[in-house]
Amino acid sequence: MRSKPTEKKRNTPIEKKKRITLTSKEISELFAEGILTIVLLLLLNIAILVILTSIVENSPDLVDAIYASKNAFTSAFNTDIFRSGRNFILPMFFLLDVIVLYWRLIRRYHQMQLRHIISELHFIAEGNYDHRIPFELRGDLSRIVSNINGLVDSTVAAIEDERRIEQSKDELITNVSHDIRTPLTSIIGYLGLIEDRQYHSEEELLKYTHTAYVKAKQMKSLVDDLFEYTKVRQPSVPINVMEFDMAQLVEQLAADFELEASRKGIKIETYTRPEHIEMDGDTEKLVRVFNNLLSNALKYGKGADKIRMEVEKVGTEAILTVKNNGQMIPKQALDSLFDRFYRVEESRSQETGGTGLGLAIAQSIVALHGGYIYAKSTPEWTSFIIHLPLKRNNLSNTQTYG
Repeated sequence: MRSKPTEKKRNTPIEKKKRITLTSKEISELFAEGILTIVLLLLLNIAILVILTSIVENSPDLVDAIYASKNAFTSAFNTDIFRSGRNFILPMFFLLDVIVLYWRLIRRYHQMQLRHIISELHFIAEGNYDHRIPFELRGDLSRIVSNINGLVDSTVAAIEDERRIEQSKDELITNVSHDIRTPLTSIIGYLGLIEDRQYHSEEELLKYTHTAYVKAKQMKSLVDDLFEYTKVRQPSVPINVMEFDMAQLVEQLAADFELEASRKGIKIETYTRPEHIEMDGDTEKLVRVFNNLLSNALKYGKGADKIRMEVEKVGTEAILTVKNNGQMIPKQALDSLFDRFYRVEESRSQETGGTGLGLAIAQSIVALHGGYIYAKSTPEWTSFIIHLPLKRNNLSNTQTYG
């Protein structure tokens, strides 16, 4: 059996390929197998010779036939080597014995290799999932080892995915609990003051009820966003695909937000190239994406006076950009922007009523359409860039056409 791998090898995900090294016990077994095989073959050879000699001596016709054959071969090949049967019978026996001996030793060696493989497999099964069978083999055993290592890789990946899912669930519960508890505590507190009649005027009562109402709306917004997030994260969520003009949709969205933007002193500009871009998609869900991006630009684009929406047709995809010239987003925050419940500035998000789910929802909707979204920020512009395919030719069964 193999010796146990060292701790260093156990903790190394990629093992260097090496040949199987037999233990002293296995070498002794192989040597004993060879000796035993040689002895058995010698006994078998002697037995065959004795039987053949007995048959020949008891059959005069056979003796004559053998003698005639010897003369014929001697005359044909002009050599006396065929005069004695030992000149070709013994070499033939020797060749057959070597073949049988090689076959038995190779078979036993393969059995030992298989024992080493099984030992390595047991070691992995004990929980050492970072270990791989490191042996360099040939033939069927090589394919077996490759398949085992591939199966272990798949199992480890599945375990890691399961851990990430469980961790994601725990984080989701923690974040939801935290974000609901904060406004809920305020609601209970203000309603408790009203219940105990701890107010001195009708104006103060209205203040308490208004605060409770605002906090309740925050909770409803969080629950609505959470429901939307979980819905778009489902692989089976239906997409009502229809053909539409993305340039026209962008113009309409800009008009919808124009009044709110003007109140904040922000101008919304649009740019499309070409003027009409026909594409396939679920307009209701895509509108939700742009609503989230425009709302974020208005809420968090501190110091911005311009929001620019750009749509450009490049090859078989549309590139859509929503950018503002507000305060730059820190570089370390860019990679986390699309994480659920992430906020660049926690206090500012609470003041503006953000749930931290808008960009996560947008990313999921874009992914449902076969595209991707990312953000980049410079001192001049903070941009959210979306790549979407123009045509949806590989729709799943859950997607329907409008």
